[in-house]
Amino acid sequence: MRPVTEQLERWLAAGGREIGEIAITRDEAGFELRHRADQGRTDLATHTGAEAARHLANADDAGKFRPLKTAPTLRRGWTLRVADGGELRRALDYFYPAMSGVWAAHERGELRPVPLRETLARQTGMYRVTQLITDEQAQELVGRACRSEDGCLKHILWELAPGQSITTLSPEKLQAPPTTAALPLLCHEACNLLVAEARSVVKKAQKPA
Repeated sequence: MRPVTEQLERWLAAGGREIGEIAITRDEAGFELRHRADQGRTDLATHTGAEAARHLANADDAGKFRPLKTAPTLRRGWTLRVADGGELRRALDYFYPAMSGVWAAHERGELRPVPLRETLARQTGMYRVTQLITDEQAQELVGRACRSEDGCLKHILWELAPGQSITTLSPEKLQAPPTTAALPLLCHEACNLLVAEARSVVKKAQKPA
């Protein structure tokens, strides 16, 4: 993971300071992370070390478990101190699993987006039925489940099928923004939660009226 950490450190040195809902500041002691909406607050609970990020990422403000870590539901009210770039990368991997590595691969030109149909074609067992989802059902599902406002903060890089774009999300959602002060969260393949929801859509459509 050292190459990923080095890319992350270069981004930070160039002025990087945000990822998802997290703001990052640097000082002589290392790095401080907090929810972007808590900027300026002085009444936050302080945590130390990358491992603390696991607990902070698990539940929302109401204490409800967050199955999708890239949902816009990160809890508020905390700061997290980490000592260096390596510890920062580990903390970010708890907050946003694999996202720093996916971003690093994209920056190197090594990330291959996987069309939804290809993902579904690999499904077996109880999820094989997802291969029967229609284009219309798939478009509606993606537009509902993946939108940034209450679904997922990642930018989708995959298509429905090769040459067949997603039409139910904004153009901005369907491309990788430039990496500047904010490090983008990138989605190169549909997640397990979306596949599970696709199964529900197909099963519901198969029920007699």
